[in-house]
Amino acid sequence: MTPFCRTILAVFVLLWGTTTRLSADWGKVRVTPNHAGFQLAQSGEQFTPWGVNYDHDAQGRLLEDYWSEEWENLESDFREIRELGANVVRIHLQTGRFLKSPYEVNKDSLERLDDLVNLAETVGLRLNLTGLGCYHKQDVPDWYDALSEQERWRAQATFWGAIAERCADSPTIFCYDLMNEPVVGANRPAKDWLGPGFGGKHFVQRITLSQGDRSRPEIARAWIATLVEAVRAHDKSTLITVGLVPWSLDRPGLQSGFVPTECCEQLDFLSVHLYPEKDKLDEAMETLRSFQVGKPIVIEEIFPLKAGPEQVMEFLRSSRSVASGWFSFYWGKEIEEYQKGNTISDAILADWLTRFRDAGPEFREEKNLPNDD
Repeated sequence: MTPFCRTILAVFVLLWGTTTRLSADWGKVRVTPNHAGFQLAQSGEQFTPWGVNYDHDAQGRLLEDYWSEEWENLESDFREIRELGANVVRIHLQTGRFLKSPYEVNKDSLERLDDLVNLAETVGLRLNLTGLGCYHKQDVPDWYDALSEQERWRAQATFWGAIAERCADSPTIFCYDLMNEPVVGANRPAKDWLGPGFGGKHFVQRITLSQGDRSRPEIARAWIATLVEAVRAHDKSTLITVGLVPWSLDRPGLQSGFVPTECCEQLDFLSVHLYPEKDKLDEAMETLRSFQVGKPIVIEEIFPLKAGPEQVMEFLRSSRSVASGWFSFYWGKEIEEYQKGNTISDAILADWLTRFRDAGPEFREEKNLPNDD
């Protein structure tokens, strides 16, 4: 986007923000009494999360890498996300940027988070705050990796206690996602907390390195309880979830230990990360249905990674019988920028973002959502 266009857009959003900001006056989002979806706490009207993951920018940088020096770009990205029709943006916060020690929080990062919350409210977006990220291995503090299991959990509780205390009164926060794709390690070497890398980042993280005589769901349940307690000490109402991989299910083969039927009772809803494979949409639906445990389900990550945009959108439409919300991805480039590109990746992203933008009203109207534009 040219500097001139950014200026015009900034003026537009400044004026538009006087109306979109009113969305926060609806109050917080809560689970419906029948546990089938979400509603606005004050009005009781249904709310369907239709959002994107903003996990890095077009250069692969994490949010904290540029939110101090390039705030204008962040503002522009949030406005572009809103123009895509999203009502929630999932932000990934890194542990090393918010903790100075197991018991000391980085106040500068908390203040920047305040700015981010205010920006989201002004633009008309709610936030899914996903925490405890260690995506760039080189940025993980040595002291953090050297902690024992219980010490690491206490540090993680410090993180979430500080975030919850800061955000407790904000209706802009849709939910706290305790961690992106945690798994229970069985017998791992010392300091081996991160899963395999993907695209230069480590999205999977172990919550323990030694199982001992405990069952893996038992460990997952205790970990969730520890962090939920840290959040609820400051924030009694904001929704809490965890990002779950498909292999969280109790099936033969690889398992995360986060079995939905055994460890998720303290979560308000389940967040599933699901990438349908080409010509295997029925299998993806079967996996999604297996997460039904009497709580709302949000597909927190979906993208044409293993199937084309057309098939993924077909799956999304089918998933409405089970899911109550959906999150794709946005990496700092508009549809028009991808359309000008000359790679297969550019073409796929342009196609997918166009489909995602155009499908938004259909998905939101399906839930009879209020018009927050």
